[in-house]
Amino acid sequence: MAKATVKGKYDVEKNAGSAVATVAFYAGDVRLKASVTDATVVKGPSLNGLVLSVEKPGTFILDCDVPRKDFRFQFMNTVKVLEKPLSLTYIHFHAPNRTTMDGTLTFDPANKVSCNYAFGTGNFRVKYAYAHGSLRRTVFEPTYDFSKGAWDFAVSRKFEGDDTVRASYETSRKNLKLEWSRDTKVNGIFKIGASVDMAEEQKTPKLVAESTWNFDLL
Repeated sequence: MAKATVKGKYDVEKNAGSAVATVAFYAGDVRLKASVTDATVVKGPSLNGLVLSVEKPGTFILDCDVPRKDFRFQFMNTVKVLEKPLSLTYIHFHAPNRTTMDGTLTFDPANKVSCNYAFGTGNFRVKYAYAHGSLRRTVFEPTYDFSKGAWDFAVSRKFEGDDTVRASYETSRKNLKLEWSRDTKVNGIFKIGASVDMAEEQKTPKLVAESTWNFDLL
């Protein structure tokens, strides 16, 4: 089985667009992927933007950035803590020698806590997610960044059909974001986002549009 994904993004403020195309092949329980960007073909075929990946879903991912000769290792595992699932993700970036650890403890379908720690930097973030209602379509996500001593807040709402609206605010950067997305099996994913720097005198929204299409090749 082989699948292809094409993602296009357009930044209105920069009047510039970008694109990423990914082809994935399945060999048993392992997935092989190759990704290219517009930089790979815009000035003739080159290795710019080429990333090769080997992935076993739920276990590990190995990414190789070919032009930069850089590697990223990611390992995933789930253990039980007081009969609750704790999902752990370990990520190491070879060239910058940077390592992060993510953990998510799910108490029930409506409540979970996530942590992110970057080794060597002291950056530590804790996020609580609460899905409200019997259908859990509204999700509240307060986050505390210990390195900045600041809170971030986000709320999202999934409507009947395929539409989702999400609003977030970063208190340390005074950045307000609003995002609308539609996810359909026929037309793929379409997303429009707007962000405003509340610290600026002229609060001009920065708009970004993004589309993702998925195809079955074999």
